[in-house]
Amino acid sequence: MKLIYDVHERPKFGANLVFAIQQLLAIIAATILVPLLVSNATGVKMDQAAALFGAGVGTLVYIFFTKGKSPVFLGSSFAFIDPLIGACAYGFCGIILGTVFAGLVYAVIALVIHFTGSGWVNKLLPPVIIGPTVALIGLSLCGSAINNVNNTSVGDYNLWAILVGLFSFAITVLASAKGKRTAKLIPFIIGIGAGYALASVFTVLSPIVNVPEMNLINFTPFTQLNFSTIFRVPEFTFVNAINEKASLITGWGAVADLFVLFAPVAFVVLAEHVADHKNLSSIIEKDLIKEPGLKKTLLGDGVGSIAGAIFGGCPNTTYGESVGCVAITGNASVATIFTTAILCLLLSFFNPFVVFVNTIPVCVIGGICIALYGFIAVSGLKMIQNVDLNDNRNLFTVSAILVVGIGGLTINIGPVTLTNIATALICGILTKLILGKKKED
Repeated sequence: MKLIYDVHERPKFGANLVFAIQQLLAIIAATILVPLLVSNATGVKMDQAAALFGAGVGTLVYIFFTKGKSPVFLGSSFAFIDPLIGACAYGFCGIILGTVFAGLVYAVIALVIHFTGSGWVNKLLPPVIIGPTVALIGLSLCGSAINNVNNTSVGDYNLWAILVGLFSFAITVLASAKGKRTAKLIPFIIGIGAGYALASVFTVLSPIVNVPEMNLINFTPFTQLNFSTIFRVPEFTFVNAINEKASLITGWGAVADLFVLFAPVAFVVLAEHVADHKNLSSIIEKDLIKEPGLKKTLLGDGVGSIAGAIFGGCPNTTYGESVGCVAITGNASVATIFTTAILCLLLSFFNPFVVFVNTIPVCVIGGICIALYGFIAVSGLKMIQNVDLNDNRNLFTVSAILVVGIGGLTINIGPVTLTNIATALICGILTKLILGKKKED
């Protein structure tokens, strides 16, 4: 695709700030949802503002390691939710130590690539494998987007929520496809703004027309804000860890348990890391596996995860939402990603912003995600447009990945869970290896 801003181009300050806010809105819902889910499951309070700060720190670390050549944001990783829940038994020190183990896995793999090169990655993951895997990342998120649109992620089925979600999607698409140059660059801001406005109208009308289902926004948190709560220092994980003094890590058994919880998951997330960078490479038409190189992207991701968890408690990962935002807007400027990270650091101290984000109806987010996740899926399918699917070797490889992944097959090996994406990728690789290369007559 034709990029409006290439990787090293810098939009003007005002425009870049608006583009960064759009990236922030694309990633923030998922980033602050992870600590909320862990807190609800364990009772250990993980601060959403601290997770936002950690995501900003992790992204800055990633930009440093990749020398500003890869325009993607790092946010809280959903793959580590179960390890985080298990680590809460060992306190905040356990969370940090577990993330260090995961980061070390990335460092070891990066060291292997340093000595062996990354050529084997392209051989192991050719377009016939990586294409459907990228498509699967988008397709596997479709259920989440639709659950948000019809409101079932937070309550019962709601027709009014569906109307708002589809309206948000429609406005986003119209802004991207039919809008003028500026509108094409900020379709998600326009879509979220329009969806929020319509949801606000429904909420105001709800008591008047006596239709409780129209009440889509809870404005109560805004009324609880006062001057003393406008600015708030996040509850950083390392501060809580210092106060705990590792009192819950009672011996080497606990350390081994944390290693088993986190290290294997890092291998699983590795597949998504490669898929995201392959996808982003096809969008910006630069092979990120070669330059800055998989070694540097892995180190950036791994060290960024450790840095993010030290502040926010959540290991980070490259976000498909961020990649989708780059693809749809044509803005691949790393300056925008850098500004987004800085905004995360600053806004984590500004309580009204966190409150505002939490009041955005999930149906609005769902409508935006229809566009985001769909674009990720289509990007993956474009990777296999030159693959010969008349060859049964390729046909069965793609079929294995899509059916296993969309079907949701996961494999539990002790405390380790292979996600549907990891399982599908492994099935695809094994299918390709078993069938072998096409023999010439």
